[in-house]
Amino acid sequence: MKEITFLNRNAETWKEFERMVANPSADPDALAKLYIRINDDLSYSRTYYPCTDTTAYLNMLASRAHSIIYKNKRERNSRFVRFWTVEIPMAIYEFRKNLLISFVFFLVAVSIGALSAANDDTFVRLILGDAYVDMTLENINSGDPMAVYKSMSSTDMFAAITVNNIYVSFLCFVFGIFLSAGTFYLLFTNGIMLGAFQYFFYQHGLLGESAATIWIHGTIEISAIVIAGCAGITLGKSILFPGTYSRAASFRLATGKSIKILAGLIPFFIIAGFLESFITRLTDMPLIFKLLIIGTSLFLIIYYFVILPFFQHNKYYGKPETVN
Repeated sequence: MKEITFLNRNAETWKEFERMVANPSADPDALAKLYIRINDDLSYSRTYYPCTDTTAYLNMLASRAHSIIYKNKRERNSRFVRFWTVEIPMAIYEFRKNLLISFVFFLVAVSIGALSAANDDTFVRLILGDAYVDMTLENINSGDPMAVYKSMSSTDMFAAITVNNIYVSFLCFVFGIFLSAGTFYLLFTNGIMLGAFQYFFYQHGLLGESAATIWIHGTIEISAIVIAGCAGITLGKSILFPGTYSRAASFRLATGKSIKILAGLIPFFIIAGFLESFITRLTDMPLIFKLLIIGTSLFLIIYYFVILPFFQHNKYYGKPETVN
Protein backbone atom coordinates (compact mmCIF):
# COMPACT_ATOMS: atom_id res chain seq x y z
CA MET A 1 0.00 0.00 0.00
CA LYS A 2 1.34 3.45 -0.89
CA GLU A 3 1.82 5.86 2.00
CA ILE A 4 -0.67 8.36 0.58
CA THR A 5 -3.34 5.65 0.43
CA PHE A 6 -2.56 4.66 4.01
CA LEU A 7 -2.90 8.31 5.08
CA ASN A 8 -6.19 8.89 3.25
CA ARG A 9 -7.71 5.71 4.61
CA ASN A 10 -6.92 6.45 8.26
CA ALA A 11 -6.62 10.24 8.57
CA GLU A 12 -10.10 10.80 10.00
CA THR A 13 -9.58 8.22 12.73
CA TRP A 14 -6.24 9.78 13.67
CA LYS A 15 -7.77 13.28 13.82
CA GLU A 16 -10.56 12.05 16.06
CA PHE A 17 -8.01 10.37 18.30
CA GLU A 18 -5.86 13.51 18.43
CA ARG A 19 -8.87 15.58 19.52
CA MET A 20 -9.59 13.11 22.30
CA VAL A 21 -5.96 13.10 23.43
CA ALA A 22 -5.99 16.91 23.59
CA ASN A 23 -9.13 16.90 25.73
CA PRO A 24 -8.15 16.76 29.45
CA SER A 25 -11.57 15.35 30.35
CA ALA A 26 -11.52 12.62 27.74
CA ASP A 27 -12.86 9.29 28.90
CA PRO A 28 -9.88 6.88 29.33
CA ASP A 29 -12.02 3.91 28.30
CA ALA A 30 -13.08 5.63 25.07
CA LEU A 31 -9.45 6.53 24.42
CA ALA A 32 -8.43 2.92 25.01
CA LYS A 33 -10.70 1.72 22.20
CA LEU A 34 -8.99 3.98 19.67
CA TYR A 35 -5.60 3.40 21.24
CA ILE A 36 -5.60 -0.21 20.04
CA ARG A 37 -6.33 0.95 16.48
CA ILE A 38 -3.56 3.57 16.62
CA ASN A 39 -1.04 1.00 17.82
CA ASP A 40 -1.96 -1.32 14.94
CA ASP A 41 -1.48 1.54 12.49
CA LEU A 42 1.80 2.48 14.16
CA SER A 43 3.04 -1.10 13.90
CA TYR A 44 2.24 -1.15 10.19
CA SER A 45 3.79 2.28 9.61
CA ARG A 46 7.00 1.29 11.40
CA THR A 47 7.21 -1.76 9.18
CA TYR A 48 6.37 -0.16 5.85
CA TYR A 49 7.32 3.53 6.28
CA PRO A 50 9.97 3.39 9.04
CA CYS A 51 11.57 6.83 8.59
CA THR A 52 8.65 9.06 7.65
CA ASP A 53 6.60 11.82 9.25
CA THR A 54 3.64 9.43 9.35
CA THR A 55 5.44 7.06 11.71
CA ALA A 56 6.71 9.92 13.85
CA TYR A 57 3.19 11.38 14.09
CA LEU A 58 1.60 8.08 15.07
CA ASN A 59 4.34 7.41 17.62
CA MET A 60 3.71 10.82 19.17
CA LEU A 61 -0.05 10.15 19.34
CA ALA A 62 0.43 6.72 20.91
CA SER A 63 2.91 8.05 23.49
CA ARG A 64 0.66 10.91 24.56
CA ALA A 65 -2.38 8.69 24.76
CA HIS A 66 -0.57 6.08 26.82
CA SER A 67 0.21 8.52 29.59
CA ILE A 68 -3.40 9.75 29.69
CA ILE A 69 -5.03 6.33 29.56
CA TYR A 70 -2.85 4.76 32.22
CA LYS A 71 -2.16 7.80 34.42
CA ASN A 72 -4.76 6.79 36.97
CA LYS A 73 -4.81 3.06 36.24
CA ARG A 74 -1.19 2.02 36.58
CA GLU A 75 -1.82 -0.99 38.76
CA ARG A 76 -5.11 -2.16 37.28
CA ASN A 77 -4.06 -1.73 33.67
CA SER A 78 -0.32 -2.29 33.78
CA ARG A 79 1.40 -3.26 30.54
CA PHE A 80 1.87 -6.79 31.80
CA VAL A 81 -1.78 -7.25 32.75
CA ARG A 82 -2.96 -5.64 29.53
CA PHE A 83 -0.79 -7.97 27.45
CA TRP A 84 -2.35 -11.08 29.00
CA THR A 85 -5.92 -9.86 29.36
CA VAL A 86 -6.36 -7.74 26.23
CA GLU A 87 -3.65 -8.07 23.60
CA ILE A 88 -3.47 -11.87 23.47
CA PRO A 89 -7.28 -12.36 23.48
CA MET A 90 -7.66 -9.70 20.78
CA ALA A 91 -5.08 -11.48 18.61
CA ILE A 92 -6.98 -14.74 19.12
CA TYR A 93 -10.23 -13.03 18.14
CA GLU A 94 -8.73 -11.57 14.98
CA PHE A 95 -7.64 -15.01 13.83
CA ARG A 96 -10.52 -17.03 15.28
CA LYS A 97 -11.32 -18.54 11.88
CA ASN A 98 -7.80 -19.93 11.70
CA LEU A 99 -8.32 -21.46 15.15
CA LEU A 100 -11.49 -23.14 13.91
CA ILE A 101 -9.67 -24.43 10.81
CA SER A 102 -6.90 -25.85 13.00
CA PHE A 103 -9.40 -27.52 15.33
CA VAL A 104 -11.51 -29.09 12.56
CA PHE A 105 -8.45 -30.30 10.64
CA PHE A 106 -7.03 -31.88 13.79
CA LEU A 107 -10.32 -33.67 14.52
CA VAL A 108 -10.38 -35.05 10.99
CA ALA A 109 -6.81 -36.36 11.48
CA VAL A 110 -7.80 -38.00 14.79
CA SER A 111 -10.72 -39.70 13.07
CA ILE A 112 -8.48 -40.96 10.26
CA GLY A 113 -6.02 -42.33 12.83
CA ALA A 114 -8.74 -44.20 14.71
CA LEU A 115 -10.37 -45.57 11.55
CA SER A 116 -6.99 -46.68 10.18
CA ALA A 117 -6.19 -48.51 13.40
CA ALA A 118 -9.60 -50.18 13.31
CA ASN A 119 -9.05 -51.47 9.78
CA ASP A 120 -5.36 -52.36 9.88
CA ASP A 121 -3.88 -54.42 12.71
CA THR A 122 -0.37 -53.16 11.93
CA PHE A 123 -1.24 -49.47 11.90
CA VAL A 124 -0.83 -48.84 15.63
CA ARG A 125 2.67 -50.32 15.63
CA LEU A 126 3.52 -48.31 12.52
CA ILE A 127 2.49 -45.05 14.19
CA LEU A 128 3.43 -45.61 17.84
CA GLY A 129 6.39 -47.92 17.34
CA ASP A 130 6.95 -51.52 18.40
CA ALA A 131 8.82 -50.58 21.57
CA TYR A 132 5.98 -48.45 22.94
CA VAL A 133 3.28 -50.95 21.99
CA ASP A 134 5.17 -53.89 23.53
CA MET A 135 5.86 -51.93 26.71
CA THR A 136 2.20 -50.92 27.04
CA LEU A 137 1.03 -54.48 26.44
CA GLU A 138 3.33 -55.62 29.24
CA ASN A 139 1.88 -52.93 31.52
CA ILE A 140 -1.65 -54.02 30.62
CA ASN A 141 -0.85 -57.65 31.38
CA SER A 142 0.68 -56.65 34.72
CA GLY A 143 -2.48 -54.79 35.68
CA ASP A 144 -1.09 -51.22 35.40
CA PRO A 145 -1.73 -49.99 31.83
CA MET A 146 -0.73 -46.41 32.70
CA ALA A 147 2.61 -47.38 34.27
CA VAL A 148 4.52 -45.42 31.61
CA TYR A 149 3.68 -42.22 33.52
CA LYS A 150 5.52 -43.55 36.56
CA SER A 151 8.75 -44.43 34.77
CA MET A 152 10.61 -41.18 35.58
CA SER A 153 10.98 -39.01 38.65
CA SER A 154 8.35 -36.30 38.77
CA THR A 155 10.86 -33.42 38.65
CA ASP A 156 12.81 -34.78 35.67
CA MET A 157 9.58 -35.61 33.88
CA PHE A 158 8.19 -32.11 34.48
CA ALA A 159 11.22 -30.44 32.87
CA ALA A 160 11.35 -32.83 29.92
CA ILE A 161 7.63 -32.71 29.17
CA THR A 162 7.33 -28.93 29.46
CA VAL A 163 10.28 -28.39 27.11
CA ASN A 164 8.91 -30.97 24.67
CA ASN A 165 5.45 -29.39 24.63
CA ILE A 166 6.95 -25.97 23.95
CA TYR A 167 9.14 -27.46 21.21
CA VAL A 168 6.25 -29.20 19.41
CA SER A 169 4.01 -26.13 19.56
CA PHE A 170 6.84 -23.87 18.42
CA LEU A 171 7.44 -26.12 15.42
CA CYS A 172 3.74 -26.07 14.63
CA PHE A 173 3.94 -22.27 14.57
CA VAL A 174 7.25 -21.87 12.73
CA PHE A 175 6.35 -24.40 10.03
CA GLY A 176 3.56 -22.04 9.03
CA ILE A 177 6.21 -20.16 7.07
CA PHE A 178 5.91 -22.92 4.45
CA LEU A 179 2.57 -21.46 3.35
CA SER A 180 0.90 -23.30 6.28
CA ALA A 181 1.76 -26.71 4.75
CA GLY A 182 4.23 -27.51 7.54
CA THR A 183 1.67 -26.62 10.18
CA PHE A 184 -1.00 -28.80 8.59
CA TYR A 185 1.51 -31.65 8.38
CA LEU A 186 2.23 -31.48 12.11
CA LEU A 187 -1.46 -31.19 12.96
CA PHE A 188 -2.13 -34.21 10.78
CA THR A 189 0.63 -36.41 12.20
CA ASN A 190 -0.23 -35.55 15.81
CA GLY A 191 -3.93 -36.13 15.12
CA ILE A 192 -3.23 -39.50 13.49
CA MET A 193 -1.09 -40.48 16.48
CA LEU A 194 -3.79 -39.50 18.98
CA GLY A 195 -6.49 -41.39 17.08
CA ALA A 196 -4.38 -44.55 16.83
CA PHE A 197 -3.32 -44.21 20.47
CA GLN A 198 -6.86 -44.01 21.80
CA TYR A 199 -8.10 -46.80 19.55
CA PHE A 200 -5.30 -49.04 20.82
CA PHE A 201 -6.68 -48.76 24.36
CA TYR A 202 -10.22 -49.19 23.04
CA GLN A 203 -9.17 -52.51 21.48
CA HIS A 204 -8.08 -53.71 24.91
CA GLY A 205 -11.21 -52.52 26.70
CA LEU A 206 -9.39 -49.65 28.39
CA LEU A 207 -10.73 -46.60 26.57
CA GLY A 208 -12.52 -45.17 29.60
CA GLU A 209 -9.68 -45.81 32.02
CA SER A 210 -7.02 -44.50 29.63
CA ALA A 211 -9.02 -41.39 28.72
CA ALA A 212 -9.70 -40.53 32.37
CA THR A 213 -5.97 -40.71 33.04
CA ILE A 214 -4.39 -39.38 29.84
CA TRP A 215 -6.71 -36.41 29.42
CA ILE A 216 -5.73 -35.09 32.85
CA HIS A 217 -2.78 -33.51 31.06
CA GLY A 218 -3.88 -34.16 27.48
CA THR A 219 -6.73 -31.65 27.58
CA ILE A 220 -4.27 -28.77 27.75
CA GLU A 221 -1.48 -30.49 25.82
CA ILE A 222 -3.63 -31.27 22.77
CA SER A 223 -5.37 -27.90 22.91
CA ALA A 224 -1.96 -26.22 22.82
CA ILE A 225 -1.09 -28.01 19.58
CA VAL A 226 -4.35 -26.86 18.00
CA ILE A 227 -3.82 -23.26 19.15
CA ALA A 228 -0.22 -23.29 17.93
CA GLY A 229 -1.66 -24.56 14.66
CA CYS A 230 -3.81 -21.42 14.54
CA ALA A 231 -0.64 -19.31 14.87
CA GLY A 232 1.08 -21.29 12.11
CA ILE A 233 -1.89 -21.02 9.75
CA THR A 234 -1.98 -17.28 10.40
CA LEU A 235 1.68 -17.06 9.43
CA GLY A 236 1.12 -18.96 6.20
CA LYS A 237 -1.99 -17.04 5.21
CA SER A 238 -0.18 -13.73 5.67
CA ILE A 239 2.10 -14.77 2.80
CA LEU A 240 -0.60 -16.31 0.63
CA PHE A 241 -3.22 -13.61 1.19
CA PRO A 242 -1.51 -10.31 2.12
CA GLY A 243 -4.57 -8.21 1.28
CA THR A 244 -3.75 -4.54 0.84
CA TYR A 245 -0.32 -4.97 2.45
CA SER A 246 2.87 -6.04 0.76
CA ARG A 247 3.75 -9.67 1.53
CA ALA A 248 6.70 -8.58 3.65
CA ALA A 249 4.58 -6.16 5.72
CA SER A 250 1.73 -8.67 6.03
CA PHE A 251 4.18 -11.33 7.21
CA ARG A 252 5.74 -9.03 9.82
CA LEU A 253 2.38 -8.00 11.23
CA ALA A 254 1.11 -11.59 11.33
CA THR A 255 4.33 -12.77 12.98
CA GLY A 256 3.95 -10.28 15.82
CA LYS A 257 0.34 -11.25 16.49
CA SER A 258 1.02 -14.97 16.10
CA ILE A 259 3.81 -14.75 18.66
CA LYS A 260 1.29 -13.22 21.07
CA ILE A 261 -0.96 -16.24 20.55
CA LEU A 262 1.97 -18.56 21.20
CA ALA A 263 2.94 -16.56 24.30
CA GLY A 264 -0.56 -17.12 25.65
CA LEU A 265 0.22 -20.83 25.78
CA ILE A 266 3.23 -20.50 28.10
CA PRO A 267 1.35 -20.84 31.42
CA PHE A 268 -0.64 -23.72 29.94
CA PHE A 269 2.57 -25.53 28.99
CA ILE A 270 3.66 -25.30 32.61
CA ILE A 271 0.30 -26.50 33.91
CA ALA A 272 0.22 -29.44 31.47
CA GLY A 273 3.78 -30.41 32.38
CA PHE A 274 2.95 -30.29 36.08
CA LEU A 275 -0.21 -32.36 35.65
CA GLU A 276 1.50 -35.04 33.56
CA SER A 277 4.49 -35.28 35.89
CA PHE A 278 2.84 -35.11 39.30
CA ILE A 279 -0.87 -35.90 38.88
CA THR A 280 -1.35 -38.28 35.91
CA ARG A 281 0.84 -40.89 37.64
CA LEU A 282 -1.73 -41.09 40.46
CA THR A 283 -3.69 -43.72 38.56
CA ASP A 284 -5.64 -44.82 41.66
CA MET A 285 -7.12 -41.36 42.11
CA PRO A 286 -10.96 -41.44 42.36
CA LEU A 287 -12.65 -40.88 39.00
CA ILE A 288 -14.49 -37.79 40.27
CA PHE A 289 -11.20 -35.99 40.89
CA LYS A 290 -9.87 -36.95 37.47
CA LEU A 291 -13.01 -35.62 35.81
CA LEU A 292 -12.81 -32.45 37.89
CA ILE A 293 -9.24 -31.78 36.70
CA ILE A 294 -10.16 -32.51 33.07
CA GLY A 295 -13.25 -30.29 33.28
CA THR A 296 -11.33 -27.44 34.90
CA SER A 297 -8.58 -27.66 32.28
CA LEU A 298 -11.15 -27.62 29.47
CA PHE A 299 -12.91 -24.63 31.01
CA LEU A 300 -9.65 -22.67 31.30
CA ILE A 301 -8.80 -23.33 27.65
CA ILE A 302 -12.27 -22.43 26.38
CA TYR A 303 -12.51 -19.35 28.56
CA TYR A 304 -9.13 -17.88 27.67
CA PHE A 305 -9.01 -18.77 23.99
CA VAL A 306 -12.70 -18.57 23.05
CA ILE A 307 -14.88 -16.68 25.53
CA LEU A 308 -12.46 -13.93 26.64
CA PRO A 309 -11.50 -12.94 23.05
CA PHE A 310 -15.18 -12.35 22.19
CA PHE A 311 -15.75 -10.50 25.47
CA GLN A 312 -12.77 -8.19 24.93
CA HIS A 313 -13.67 -7.53 21.32
CA ASN A 314 -17.22 -6.60 22.23
CA LYS A 315 -15.91 -4.40 25.04
CA TYR A 316 -13.64 -2.40 22.74
CA TYR A 317 -15.56 -2.50 19.46
CA GLY A 318 -19.14 -3.33 20.38
CA LYS A 319 -19.88 -5.65 17.45
CA PRO A 320 -18.15 -8.41 15.47
CA GLU A 321 -15.74 -7.32 12.79
CA THR A 322 -15.16 -8.92 9.42
CA VAL A 323 -12.21 -11.28 9.23
CA ASN A 324 -10.60 -11.92 5.85
